[in-house]
Amino acid sequence: MGGEGAMMAANQSLKSNRSMLRKRREKSFSFVSNSTEKTEYNLPEISEKDILLLRKKLQQEQKERRIKQVVLLSVVMMVLIFTFIYLFI
Repeated sequence: MGGEGAMMAANQSLKSNRSMLRKRREKSFSFVSNSTEKTEYNLPEISEKDILLLRKKLQQEQKERRIKQVVLLSVVMMVLIFTFIYLFI
């Protein structure tokens, strides 16, 4: 029967890949550790008023950014439409 050599090569390849995977897991480097130590952060205390001001400021910036995007998209679309009209009519 034909094909036994190909099947044996495939099995050997799978076996070697499996063994390499185990070695990689042992040597893996990660920023996430399994230790139970608690990391201390020195975050500044912030009041509810400051949080609300920051939220309003971020919302306003997002609104301005969205308006700029819409205006820019509109201008680009108008230029494209006028270009197509000029070229094809």
